[in-house]
Amino acid sequence: MVSYMDYTSPSTQYFFDVNKSPLFKKDNNNLINVLGIQQLNTLENVSLLDIFLSVNNVVEPHYHQNAAQLVYCISGAATVSMLNPFTKQILNYPITPGQVANVPQGWWHYEVATVDNTHLLAIFNAPTPEVILGSDILKFTPANIMAHTYCLDENQWKKVIAPIKPSTYIGPYEDCNRKNGNMAHEYTNQQFPQLEYIQHYQPIPYISGDWNY
Repeated sequence: MVSYMDYTSPSTQYFFDVNKSPLFKKDNNNLINVLGIQQLNTLENVSLLDIFLSVNNVVEPHYHQNAAQLVYCISGAATVSMLNPFTKQILNYPITPGQVANVPQGWWHYEVATVDNTHLLAIFNAPTPEVILGSDILKFTPANIMAHTYCLDENQWKKVIAPIKPSTYIGPYEDCNRKNGNMAHEYTNQQFPQLEYIQHYQPIPYISGDWNY
């Protein structure tokens, strides 16, 4: 039980509709809903993000400073990638319905949808899923510090990060216009060697009731 909770109080909550708790919405196919103690006050050390992605959309690189994360694939397919801070290696784990990938607390990671209609559930061992986003680190760290620390030209650094929007959450941006084409054409099996496997995998259909978003 939650030690500070008065279970006789009429304000005690046991039910919540996560569909009505948006954290971020890029469009109708790419969005994140949140459930934490602010939404359901009887939660203890658990919270979640309900994530919907279309192919090649990315939950941007980030880390959770207060919790480990278990990523469960409900439908579709995605690759969960994380940086092992001890080996300095990027680990890539393709997941399909019924499969999970575990991200230890504080590890830098991201998720890429490899098919349309991907639905992921990110479960945390904390009452609120706190997050530090890569876009915020890049945008809010003073340019002179980045330039001085990494021996960069400060003006060139400012130009490079100018298109980055704080709190991106899901990329790429809808108005993304790269000179070399869009994301769907840029990603290759060399960059994501697990994509070749996913593209030939026929996921088990996810059977559920109607969802309204």
